[in-house]
Amino acid sequence: MDPTPLAYALIATDLDGTLLRGDDTVSDRSLAALARVARAGARHLVVTGRPAPRVRSLLADLGCTGLAVCGQGAQVYDAGADRLLWSVRLDRELAETALGKIEAEVGQVYAAVDQDGVDGLTLIEPGYRMPHPTLPAVRVGRRDDLWCEPISKVLLRHATLSDDELAAVARSVVGSLATVTMSGPGTVELQPSGVTKATGLALAAEWLGIDAGRALAFGDMPNDIPMFDWAGHGVAMADAHPELKAVADEVTLSNEDDGVAVVLERLFPTGLPARR
Repeated sequence: MDPTPLAYALIATDLDGTLLRGDDTVSDRSLAALARVARAGARHLVVTGRPAPRVRSLLADLGCTGLAVCGQGAQVYDAGADRLLWSVRLDRELAETALGKIEAEVGQVYAAVDQDGVDGLTLIEPGYRMPHPTLPAVRVGRRDDLWCEPISKVLLRHATLSDDELAAVARSVVGSLATVTMSGPGTVELQPSGVTKATGLALAAEWLGIDAGRALAFGDMPNDIPMFDWAGHGVAMADAHPELKAVADEVTLSNEDDGVAVVLERLFPTGLPARR
């Protein structure tokens, strides 16, 4: 007789503020919980705003050799083959136009870009400060240098506006030029129009043959809202943004308190039989 189907066959986790602790590491408890998931036959997918080149080492630490959704859904990355199976670029002329519209409303903003491709760089213009100082970036001399190669997204900061304020203004003026997201402290982004974490996750899940209703998603910021809308069950971290908590099916502990592991240990108990 076939074993009872798993309630959730796909576990989708954001990284920053969710699976990762503040020092960019994954706790032993979380690693053990993800190992339970694998033994039970479910798939774990990282779904992150970070571009593919910035997650290689993390995926290796997690033992991920399959798919990962990167760049806010603009990239589906095959970690085992170190190649992009799918990627969407942000038109650089549209990005410049969108920046101009935002600056017409709020004054100077500081910008950075993630270049497309598995070896793409993160370029930052003068005045831009990286929200994650551990992530590598190349400082350029002027804004025009940001557009030297194809890009997947633009990252924005403002000297005085909060992330919520900057994101609200950007959404009000950018229109269909780009999708505006907020993915963490100091991280307001422009990505290709219509692209979200949900679009990349849905494509990866289709390749894996897993329906949305059997997906469990974890996140902490507004950029995770489309993923929660798509997945069968969305779990927000304890210190998640209020907008995400408002649409979550469940709230767990913080990333520092192993909130992801707490839920996975409940849903994938040690006595669950291994899947063939």
